Amino acid sequence: MRSLLVAALLAGLPGCPAAVPPAPGLSGVTSFTYVLDGYPKGRLDAVARAPQPLAIIDLSRDGTTAGYFTAAEIARVKKTGKRVLAYMEIGSIERFRSEDAGDLALNTWTDWPDERFVRYWKPAWWSRVIKPRLDQALRAGFDGVYLDTPLAYEEIDLSLVPGETRHTLGRKMTGLIVRISRYVKQARPGFHVVPQNSPELRHHPGYTAAIDGIGMEELFYEATDRRCTASWCRENLTDALALRRQGKAVLATDYATRPRNVRAACAGHRRHGFAGNVTVVALDRVSPPCA
Repeated sequence: MRSLLVAALLAGLPGCPAAVPPAPGLSGVTSFTYVLDGYPKGRLDAVARAPQPLAIIDLSRDGTTAGYFTAAEIARVKKTGKRVLAYMEIGSIERFRSEDAGDLALNTWTDWPDERFVRYWKPAWWSRVIKPRLDQALRAGFDGVYLDTPLAYEEIDLSLVPGETRHTLGRKMTGLIVRISRYVKQARPGFHVVPQNSPELRHHPGYTAAIDGIGMEELFYEATDRRCTASWCRENLTDALALRRQGKAVLATDYATRPRNVRAACAGHRRHGFAGNVTVVALDRVSPPCA
């Protein structure tokens, strides 16, 4: 996947301090760039030139295993002083990816018709897709992994998985994240594990200890330039703040282009001690960091 309450949220939640220092786990990162598409000539030059100290990029320049970014390419980006996280999906798979989900595939994601959820708890998913991706991220010298689609647990069609409930699927997603964390940290201590969205998984045992931070989309602005005012916006912010208080970094991406909205999103990031990024939903460019 490429996958507000502004006045109220900027005023802070009850008991929330006016400003929070950066989380130590990601060395004081306050901004980042998030680019999953549109690498000019398949290269990372624009990412390397970005002023942000952290970059999230796809594991592959074109979604295929043949297009994996090499260790030399990642080293050139890191030479600028950046940390680099490898984006990968853990609960779904897009049709353009090289890996074949086969009988693991489930229902199509309505919001992204080119993408299907998978039986992510099956051993074949680990051996066929997840472990090879993690091994590639380690080989290429990434500083960590950015794990998209934990939300599969709440989007899978329950009629396709008899006996499962949202709770059991959430527990199994937590189990996958914990397994990923153990695997990469055993291979390279200090390797970052950052899932995206679904912060409510913190209520499952083992989740919080397994992660170094969480990526959050649309805390303040939905795609695009729409203030996030639904009840889930408040719920997500509450859970993200809870993780922040436990020392986890929050990498917040909001989708806005109007200057007024960009400023408001940036103010929200600063107020809550989040690393911020305000960009476009295509995630095909380096956006300017917050002023």
